[in-house]
Amino acid sequence: QVQLVESGGGLVQAGGSLRLSCVASGSTFAVNVMGYYRQAPGKQRELVAKIGSDDSTVYADSVKGRFTISRPNTKNTVVLRMNSLKPEDTAVYYCQYLDIKTYWGQGTQVTVSS
Repeated sequence: QVQLVESGGGLVQAGGSLRLSCVASGSTFAVNVMGYYRQAPGKQRELVAKIGSDDSTVYADSVKGRFTISRPNTKNTVVLRMNSLKPEDTAVYYCQYLDIKTYWGQGTQVTVSS
């Protein structure tokens, strides 16, 4: 089993910045993918950004140039830096860890006011 602990999020005005982080613990594998998905009310969950254990990254078109995903020193931690936030970024953000199974964090609310 893998446990994910998320932190960050909150309320910010449009144009502001927030930082999300997620730490995976338990039976983790060296080769994995970690990332963030988000779900706004009435909408499907969608990919925001993900990063492989080789530091390869994928971003949703809607966040390219504004969000940056990275792995700090430890490979089981992922950080999502969100700049130039827009009201349409408002959603619950979920951390995902993927190796031979998929695990989800509890979700953290991000609210961007106009």
